[in-house]
Amino acid sequence: MSAPEGGLPPGSEGLDDTAFLEAFESCRLRSDQFHHRDHLRLAWLYVQRYPLGEALDRFAAGLRRLAAAFGKAALYHETITFAYLLLTHERIARMAPGGDWPAFARENADLLTWRPSILRMYYSEALLESDLARRVFVWPDRCGGGA
Repeated sequence: MSAPEGGLPPGSEGLDDTAFLEAFESCRLRSDQFHHRDHLRLAWLYVQRYPLGEALDRFAAGLRRLAAAFGKAALYHETITFAYLLLTHERIARMAPGGDWPAFARENADLLTWRPSILRMYYSEALLESDLARRVFVWPDRCGGGA
């Protein structure tokens, strides 16, 4: 898959928060440099900068835009997007004020693990893989007790 015009070189994790957010919003990231950890960092940034509803709107719109720029619009998944942003919001609220991204990442390693995903505690595989869950946010069908 080719990079959107003006894509950044590999290693964008070295970008400061403002540069990373700008690169995301302008679709200048490359698909090979945008992984689960990057999604979580962006969720953290949006929750830090905006009220929850606006953070959800901006993050989801940005992910849809970037997926389209990568030529993979069908990869966007509304339930995964919302669930991780909501979990990030809750975890930030539990932390001491003023924490930075490295501290958040250290204290929330379970969110940064993609496989197995923490969402499997809350969602059955069938629900999470459904077209409905991909199109709209669906409530969990598990109580957080594990797979």
